[in-house]
Amino acid sequence: MTETRPPLPPFTEESATKKVRGAEDAWNTRDPEVCARVYTEDTRWRNRAEFPVGREEVKAFLRRKWARELDYRLIKELWGFTGNRIAVRFAYEWHDDSGHWFRSYGNENWQFNDHGFMTRRFASINDLPIAAEQRQFHWPLGRRPDEHPGLSPSACSANGAATIRRMNSDSDDTEPLHQPTLWRDNGWTARVIKNNDDDGW
Repeated sequence: MTETRPPLPPFTEESATKKVRGAEDAWNTRDPEVCARVYTEDTRWRNRAEFPVGREEVKAFLRRKWARELDYRLIKELWGFTGNRIAVRFAYEWHDDSGHWFRSYGNENWQFNDHGFMTRRFASINDLPIAAEQRQFHWPLGRRPDEHPGLSPSACSANGAATIRRMNSDSDDTEPLHQPTLWRDNGWTARVIKNNDDDGW
């Protein structure tokens, strides 16, 4: 009997959301063997500037990743879906072996076969250095608790590497401001931080 990995395509919003949460849970185990089970034997990836092919290369990649990205906590969110494809945005926090913290923002495109295994994964990721007190993901290592907010209700919902804050009522910054890298209106401020590795924002 052919092995399947539900939910299966074609996806609905409900099944795509479940697929995304399942992937988040797997990656939060930080166990390459667990994560690799959802990919086909000949899966093809692009992750940043690496191009793993097949489960064994994926497992080797993940071992290297989590040897570097310590105390890793991840949130994924459905961005779009059609047929056998799902688009995802995500953010995760981690520190290196020197104790420097980062929040990494990214987008993924996934493609699945008819049995629910992922055949293609393309991920673009930017790393934002943060201070330890700026961390937002504090749950015990492992699965994100159901009561913990996802990306949309949190400050991590800003597009790209942006910071958002609610202004204090006594702040002098009350005038609306709509600039390419600074937006202020209705009590909120959002500042976009340029990614120096490319020509975009």
